[in-house]
This record gives sequence, C-alpha cells and structure tokens, in this order.
Amino acid sequence: MSGLANLRLANEQEGDDIYSDFNNYNPMFDTNNMENDAGFMQAVKTSHGKRPPMTALRGVGAAGKSGAGFRGNLTSSLGRVPSDLDMGGRPVTSVTGAGFSSQKKGIIAGGSTFDPLNQASRGIAGVAPPLESLEEDTQEDKIKALERSIIDLIEQSAVANSCKDYVTATEKAKEAGKKERQLVRQREQAGLSEGINLELTYAVLVNLAVQYEANDMLSEALNMYQVIVKNKMFQHAGRLKVNMGNIYFKQGNMPKAIKLYRMALDQVPTTQKEIRIKIMQNIGAVFVKLGQYNDAVTSYEHIMSEKPDFQSGLNLILCYFALGDKEKMSKSFVKLLSVNLGIDDEDKYTISSDNPQESVYLDAIRNDSLRQLERKRKLIAERCILTAAKVISPAIENSFSEGFDWCVEQVKASPYHDLANDLEIHKALMYLKERDFNQAVSILKTFEKKDTQVKSQAATNLSFIYFLQGNRDQARRYADAAVKADRFNASSLTNKANCLFMDNDPDGAIALYREALDNDTSCYEALYNLGLVHKKLGNLNAALDCFLKLHNIVRTSSQVMFEIATIYENLEDWGQAIEWMMQCVGVVPTDASVLSRMAAICEHSDGGDQSQAFAYHVDSYRLFPADINTLEWLGAYYVESQFSEKAIKYFERAAVIQPNDVKWQLMVASCHRRSGNYQSAYDKYKHIHTKFPDNVECLKYLNRLSSDLGLTKEVQEYANKLRKAEKTQEARNQRAESAGKRRGLKPPDSADSSGGSRNNSGSGSARQRRVISDQVSDNERAKKNLDATYSDPLGPAAERPKTAARSRTVIDDFEDVEVDDNLLPD
Repeated sequence: MSGLANLRLANEQEGDDIYSDFNNYNPMFDTNNMENDAGFMQAVKTSHGKRPPMTALRGVGAAGKSGAGFRGNLTSSLGRVPSDLDMGGRPVTSVTGAGFSSQKKGIIAGGSTFDPLNQASRGIAGVAPPLESLEEDTQEDKIKALERSIIDLIEQSAVANSCKDYVTATEKAKEAGKKERQLVRQREQAGLSEGINLELTYAVLVNLAVQYEANDMLSEALNMYQVIVKNKMFQHAGRLKVNMGNIYFKQGNMPKAIKLYRMALDQVPTTQKEIRIKIMQNIGAVFVKLGQYNDAVTSYEHIMSEKPDFQSGLNLILCYFALGDKEKMSKSFVKLLSVNLGIDDEDKYTISSDNPQESVYLDAIRNDSLRQLERKRKLIAERCILTAAKVISPAIENSFSEGFDWCVEQVKASPYHDLANDLEIHKALMYLKERDFNQAVSILKTFEKKDTQVKSQAATNLSFIYFLQGNRDQARRYADAAVKADRFNASSLTNKANCLFMDNDPDGAIALYREALDNDTSCYEALYNLGLVHKKLGNLNAALDCFLKLHNIVRTSSQVMFEIATIYENLEDWGQAIEWMMQCVGVVPTDASVLSRMAAICEHSDGGDQSQAFAYHVDSYRLFPADINTLEWLGAYYVESQFSEKAIKYFERAAVIQPNDVKWQLMVASCHRRSGNYQSAYDKYKHIHTKFPDNVECLKYLNRLSSDLGLTKEVQEYANKLRKAEKTQEARNQRAESAGKRRGLKPPDSADSSGGSRNNSGSGSARQRRVISDQVSDNERAKKNLDATYSDPLGPAAERPKTAARSRTVIDDFEDVEVDDNLLPD
C-alpha cells in the first residue's frame, strides 16, 4: 500500500493544480547555475571528471512539491547522485521484475521457463514452426508472368535493333508474338477475356512490323501494318500509315506513298504540330522525286511559315532553282538566313573569371551531349546555307561572281556572318573551275591579313595551286605561311611535306607527314604520301604498314589496293600480290591499266599462269583498245602460239596509233610472212619501203621475198638499195660514236622492243623479245623505242604524291577548303 500513498485523485483535492508537478525537474539538468556548483567544478578540474556519468535521480517527484524552481545541492563531493537504494527503493539496475536473470538463457530466477505469451499452456513448445508454403500460382499469376516475359522480349528486340543486330531483333519480336497469342488463349480458357491487354498486343504487332522493315522484309511489314490499321480497337493506329508510306517510298511507289502520307496527316490533330511538319516534309520529298516541283513548293512553303528549319529551306530553294524562279530563290535564301538556330551564345563556354569552380564546370559542359547536339545543329545550318549560296549564286545574277557577291553581302548581314569567308574561298574555287587562275589567286591572297583560321585555309590552297603549276618557291612560301598561321592544320603540313619531297628531302617530308597524322589521324593524304615516300626509299615493309593502315580506314580505295599489290609484287610474294590486285579489280572492274597489271603479275608469278595473263590482257584490250603495251603483248602471244594471222589485227591497230613507228608495220608484214602469205607480206614490205626508204630490215626482207618469188629484177634493185642503206647507217653510227666519245658518253645500249610503260604491264617479256628479234635489228629497235617512249617526271599517276586536296562539290568540312587537282593544267 506504500506505493499508493502518493496517489491522489482529482476529486479529493479539487483546489490543487493537477499540473503543478510538471514544472519540477531534476536539478542535475539545470545548467544555468553550473558555475556555482563547487562539486561539479572540482570534478572538471581533477581526475574526477574521467569517472563514468552519473545516473539520474529517481523519486524526486514527491520531494519536489515543496516549490517550483527548487534545486537540491549534490549530496556528495564526488558528484554522485543518490540512487534508489539510498532512498529505500529497488535498484534501477535490477531486471528481475521483467523476468530476466543472469542464469541460463530462457530460465528466470525462480527456475521456470520464460514464456510471456503463455505458449506452453496452448501446446506450443520449442522453436516456432516454419512458414507455410504458398499455394500454387493461380491463373492470374501465370498470366501476369507471361505478360512480363512478353515485355522483356519486346525490350530485348528493341535493344538488338539499336545495336544493328536486326536478325536477333526479328527473332525476339516473333517469339513475343507467339507468346502474346498464347496469352490470349490462356485468358480465354480462364474466362478472363474481358481483361485482354490491348496495349500489349499493339506493342507486339508494331515491334514486329518495325523489325520486318529493318530487315528489308517490306511485304511482311506492310501486311503487319495493315493488320494494325484495320483493327478499330487500336487507338491512334492511323499514325502508322506514315510508316506504310515510307515503305512505299522505298519501293518507288510514289503515288501510294503520297496517299498514305495525306491519310496520316488527316488523322493527326492540329495540336501535334511537330508530327504534322515531319509528314509535310515527307510529302515534299515525294513530290521532288516525282518532279512535281510546284506541289513540293507548296509543302515547303507551309513548313517555312509554320515552323521553319534549315533543311526545308534548302529544299525550297532547290525547288525554285529547278523552276528557274530567280526572285523566289533570293527571297527564300533571305528567309533561310533568318531561321533561328536555337543555340545560346558561345560565350558561355569561355572562362570569364579566375574562379576554379567555374573552370571545372566549363570543362564538364564543354563536350557534353548537349554541346555535341549544338555542334551538330550548327554544322547542319552551315551546310545548308553554304550549299544554297553555291547553288543560287550562278543563277540569280548575270555571272556567278555577281551572285556570290550578293550572297556574301546577305550572309554578312545575318547572324551567320562567319560563313562569309567560306563563301569567298568557294568563289575562288569557282574561278579555278572556270580556269581563271589569276582571279582565284587574287581572291585567296586577300585573306593573308585576316584572322588565323581563314589565313591558314587560303595559304593552304595557294600552296596547292602553285605546287600543281610547278612553282616550287611560291608553293613552299605559302606552305610555310599556312603552317605558321596554324601549326595543327594537317593539310598545310602535308603541302609543306610535298614541297620537301620534291626538293629531295625525304627525311623532312616523313617527319612532317607524321606530324600531320599526329594532329589529324583522318588525314588520308599524309598517310598515303608517307607510304609513297617509304616505297621510293625502298622501305617496303614500312610502306606496306602505311597502306594497310589506310586500307583499314578507306576500305574501297582502289589506289590503296593497287599500291599494296605492287609492294607485294616487289617483295615477290605473288600470292598476296594476286589477291590484292583481284580486290582492286573487283572495285574498279573497268580500269584497263589495273587489268594489264594483273596480267603482268600472273605472268611473272611462280609457275607463270599464261592463260590467266592472256584473259586479263584480253579484258583490258576490250576496255581500252589503244594501249600499246596490251596490243604488243597480245600480238606476241599469238605469234608464239603459231597463230600469226590472229596477231595481225593487234599490230595493225598499233600501227594506226603510232604511224611513224616502223616496227609495227614490220610486225604486220612478218605475220603475213609467218602465216605463209608471201604475196601479202611482199606488198606490205613494199608499202613500208615507200614510207621508210632507208630502213635496212625492210630492204632485207624485200630482197629475200623477191628471191623466193622469182622476181630477178627486183632482187637486184633491192640488193643495191640495201648496200646503200647499210653504208648510210654505218656512217651514221660512226658519227654518233665519235660524238659520244668527245662528250665522254658511252654509246647507248640496245633496248628491247617493249619500250617505256606508264603502267609497267610487263610487256618487255622474254616472249616478246624472242618474237621481235627476227623483225627489227637491235640498233633500229633501240632508236624506235626511244622515240616511242614518253616520260612522266612524277612517275606513274598512281604513285604521284597526293596533295592535301579533295574534290569539293559541296563543302562539308569547313576546317580546310581545298580544290581538285583535276581542274588545273599540268
């Protein structure tokens, strides 16, 4: 009952405040007068402060009724607060009242087992039983699991399509379609037909149609789209008619494509402006394909009035150009320049203060995805503006010069004024196409005092022009200026390396080629020229490495394949040479010189495949019947094969090509003689004698044939002429020999009858030398061969050092604007 002594009821002492004790608190927590507590301050100053914290006071509730704000002093100098034991109560550390003790786990002080929930009385003892296992999946659970698997297959199909693995994407889409049909059957069997997920069915069908279209299975894709569109349960399925129109566009069925585009446009609400604009762009493209430019103009005009963009503006200008409307071209170009690019000021990417945090922030956003998107949009805008200016400049005024001037003025007054310099450079290129080199050079020289980038472009083109004209000093001067203006310009470094190579400094050229590649790994000209220099120096393995690297970059370059084949030929690796040359033939099957070179490799390879060489020479002759080396090889092949009559047509064609070379006519006569047609041979020799009366070989055969035919008078006549011709030739040779001795020169060695070859097709083979040896004497053959040979100071065309220039119909790269070397004179 002592515990109830302090219990008071509200109705016993109605005059007392029932909330009065709530203002009393433990004096230990009073920190206001802590500085006046001597015991506390002593504990702080001595080691007493390291003792464990004191427990809170208990039982002060009743004692604290003496008054609010009462604070009892600490009863000990050590700072210990009186415990419940001191006050006659139960120790606070005791937990026996809750059923716990220090004995064995689960046993309380009285020896009984701890059982607060009285489980023992209910027959529950020991460890709790395991959870009951769930019942088997219901039909709804199975249906939901199947739906999840279908969604996973759709996602896998979409991922495979984004990775260009269209086969896998189609397989996943088909599997999703099978499971979707299985899902519908399960729902019907379970009586859940009302809960069919139409959105899932729609997604499966659309994904399958898209995968069919990606695999060029256009008929299957159209059928699938038809199934979706005809199903009235699918909302917004009419938009898929755009996809159907795209398929008909690929198939070339333009009227059907326009019909479906217009049907899709009718079903798209006016609030969805973006989709409607894209459909209008498709309609305009189809009209352009059909040549209906007026209808295309209507579509593009609507687009430019609703939401203008650069591609539609360019297409509109092209349509007006096709219609020949100069005024509309000018107005459309001005409208194109007013299109908003949608890009903020470039100054946000420049550091405006010394704040390191700002520098870190700018480094993070300078090349992020948003910045890349801005660059892409800017490049598209520049390409469209420059292309439009190049197209309309020759058409809107009387001359292209006046047209370019008008376009430059308009561009300077627009937000895209930076493109004016590119238009000026392209104007210089147009002068080059017109072969007005002075005007081109004068325009490019105006950029010498402008900013660094434009100056480098102009100097690069000037160096290239002077290099092609053979003015090495000017080419070197402007190459140095271009490198000085922009050391990281790979094209200028390539031009300077070309100048060093022509000045017999291959080591310096190699160093600059490598520097150009370090600055721009996509500079194909530098890598190609580096391979040529290594090949010229005899470093075939280094040259082969360069061309193989270049082949990995440009897989379809016939020049690169040709160089690789020739290097393997020089290394006598005939198998690789034939393989690479066959790849080259596959890329350029109509190049006669490549076929001739392939024939030469087959002839000189191990075993000498003459049949393959003959086949390639015949193909080369069909493509280019005016090649002397091919004609000579085919004629010699037939002569050696004892078909001299078939060789006549080749030698006759060679005689037509080189009418002043006597050896071809002598070969024709020799073929008649070998085939037993002596009368034709005799007539041919007589014809040759009238044109070349001092030819010793012709007189020899005339003398012999006259004797064989029993023409006694002619025998004596030609014998006298032969003696005179031999004496004349002997005197000529003596004079040439004496003149050579006075000059300190050796007499020229006799040359084979094959002559110089631009493509080195192997015409000077042993077969040809044996065939021709009985037709033309060594001295005569050497003389005629020297007359027939033409030289090229830069070597074969495929081995010329390429300058840093590309053909520019449309300027895609504005870093370096260059010209086409085919436009300039030799």
